[in-house]
Parts: sequence; C-alpha cells; structure tokens
Amino acid sequence: MSRRLESLSKFLSLVLRHRPEEIGLTLDDHGWTEIDYLVTLANSRGTPLTRDVVLEIAATSDKKRFAVSPDENRIRANQGHSIMVNLGLTPQEPPRELFHGTAMRFAQSIRDNGLLPGSRQHVHLSLNATTATAVGARHGKPLVLSVRALDMHRDGFEFLLSDNAVWLTPIVPPSYLEFPGQS
Repeated sequence: MSRRLESLSKFLSLVLRHRPEEIGLTLDDHGWTEIDYLVTLANSRGTPLTRDVVLEIAATSDKKRFAVSPDENRIRANQGHSIMVNLGLTPQEPPRELFHGTAMRFAQSIRDNGLLPGSRQHVHLSLNATTATAVGARHGKPLVLSVRALDMHRDGFEFLLSDNAVWLTPIVPPSYLEFPGQS
C-alpha cells in the first residue's frame, strides 16, 4: 500500500472506529455509514478522498480492517472500536488457545489485572503467535501471551469472531493467561 493510501487508511480507522465526529460523520448502530456521505464529509474537511480510493483501501488492506456492503454503498470497521457499536456478531466457541500481543512494559499490570479492553470495546486476540508478535511490536518490545480461550468459554465468557478473523472478548482474567516461560 502506498504512503498516501496508508495515510488515508489511518484516517478511515480514525473516523470509523474512534472519532466520527471529527468530520461530522454519523454511524448507524452497527458502525455502518454511506461511502458517498463519508467521501463528501472528508473532502469538506480537507481530506481528499474518493469512492474508488475507499473501495481500494477496503479491498487491499492486509489486515482487512474494513467491510464494504455487498452493494458497495456502505462501509464500516470490522473491529477495534472505542465508540459503542454492535457489530452483530454471533458468539462462538473459540479454539483452545488464542494469543495476545502487547508491549513488555505492560506485563506487571496484566499479571495483576488481566487483559482489559482499555478504550476499546473488546480485547483483541489472534489465532497465532506470529500475528500477536507483530501487534505487540507496534507498542514496544513485544510480549506474547497465550490465552486459554476454550477454558474461558466453558466458564461462561463470550467470544466473538470479527469478519477479519480477530477474536474479541470483553476481558481476560489473569488466571487464563500464560506468560512466556511459564509452564
């Protein structure tokens, strides 16, 4: 993805996941908005955007952050919202183990409190340690935690699977976490 598209992708993440009011955007209860409406508002606020660019970003994003409606008239972020949206995902049974990538500097807080969503709606979990390592590296020296997801599920915790294969749960208590080197 070119630098220009990467910058516009970050803009889309901002307005579709965190601060739609930044450009006067309104999202429906499920996080969807009309692409033409988004383009008009972005341009009126100085961010040059076209319908074709929005569709290109959604189609080529390696993380598949965005979903486009089948008629290509609406867009939303797949997960990662700090604003309240109902993604309409059905609870699912997770695999036995999932992974969470974070920075090493958060290790003690996580040992004490578990994984909390912070400003987001959910804790994000990955299917593999490689993806979790890449996520953790964005925040500093990576720390990859193993989550006993199936045990959590059996104990009544809800898991959702986003359209881009990120597992979501409201919290991960410390008792379900395994740190590197822990057996």
